[in-house]
Amino acid sequence: MRIIAGKHRGRTLVPFQGKDIRPTADRVKESLFQILGTRLYGARVLDLFAGSGALGIESLSRGAAEAVFNDCAKESVSVLGKNLAAVKESGKIYCLDYSVCLKTVAGKFDLIFADPPYAFDCLQEICAIIKSRELLCGGGILIYESEREAETAEGFELADFRSYGRTKIAFYQRSGT
Repeated sequence: MRIIAGKHRGRTLVPFQGKDIRPTADRVKESLFQILGTRLYGARVLDLFAGSGALGIESLSRGAAEAVFNDCAKESVSVLGKNLAAVKESGKIYCLDYSVCLKTVAGKFDLIFADPPYAFDCLQEICAIIKSRELLCGGGILIYESEREAETAEGFELADFRSYGRTKIAFYQRSGT
């Protein structure tokens, strides 16, 4: 795993060990961030299932103003801390269940990355909490990675959808924004 572009381009991140880990592939990450383009400049980002922090750190490298990280695994939070230190970046880090994080995190976000384990279907719950707490800024995007085709999410519109073999990425915006 490496940082694709920006001020930390080419830096290698501390990898995870284990069979249940599924980091976003570099080619998928590169495509994802090309799609997001200038939306990153000055953005406030939430990396909800952060793991190593690769998506949030890539966002910071490309000009995001702030990244908030969450992962329920202490091992992930430890690796994330090492990766932030290695690139001399900071960010608020939570070690909570995703729903608890969404229910307690303060402020609004321009981008929310949700990359849960593929066997874990939580899009509807994530969208319901984001909608009820108004966590997305006007024009903000929820980026949801899974192995399923794009789903309908109440209160959200599918703005874009990309498929990279097994990996599917759906971009959701609040309806009417």
